[in-house]
Amino acid sequence: MYNPTRRNRNIGTAKQGAGQNNKLVIPGSTVLARKSFYERIGNHKKIHKNIKDNEFVFIVEETRKTSEHACTVNDVVTLLNEIPPQDLGELKYVIFRQPKRKEEILSPVWGRLIYSYDYENEYYPAIILDAIDYEKKFKWKKKLSIEDQKEISRLQQDGHKIIDNGKYYLADYELEYIRNTQLYRTLLHEIGHYVHYLNVVEKTALEEEENELWERRFDAYFKIPVIEKEKFAHYYADELKARLLAQKVIPFDRK
Repeated sequence: MYNPTRRNRNIGTAKQGAGQNNKLVIPGSTVLARKSFYERIGNHKKIHKNIKDNEFVFIVEETRKTSEHACTVNDVVTLLNEIPPQDLGELKYVIFRQPKRKEEILSPVWGRLIYSYDYENEYYPAIILDAIDYEKKFKWKKKLSIEDQKEISRLQQDGHKIIDNGKYYLADYELEYIRNTQLYRTLLHEIGHYVHYLNVVEKTALEEEENELWERRFDAYFKIPVIEKEKFAHYYADELKARLLAQKVIPFDRK
């Protein structure tokens, strides 16, 4: 249920975003100090779309010459229209973001979920998909954790051509395969995180309940181990992707 007070209490805290490996020191003005680096959007266009009787706002940031957004707004709209309405909750923003060069080096991600995203002084959940610089390669050290090995396998299933140069695993950024990863996996994975949040925090909320009760559930959610949250999101994404594949909804051509 929408409650601005509940949303505002998270601004500037670690609980505002999902993956907390974003330990970047990004230069910023005093005016922007209260905003996280992923809320600082440069030149962009705003597109409104109606999905499942809810208005979504797509924020498409201008990219550098060597970068591109692998997915289109219509790609994401098509897929979101296949998501069960109750799983979308109050999700409102989808941001196609151009990460800064420092962010690409220190904290490269395909995308992320933000539970309370500040845009034009309104606060709603958001999914961010990062633009990719196609002049670069992505690489991993040969010594991989079990979870990293699973991710390599997923990337290969997405179509990425991963090679072993003796020291690193390397792959080129190719539009088709990045789109496969972001559209059919990252987007569904981040929705999985949001569904987990809804299940724990929001689905038992009462119209007139005390904020303290909601805050207890909210705090309990963020105490769940990261590995458990990731397991839930992977399971959700895998199950939904399998269903959409079986129904021949995906894959579909870039729109």
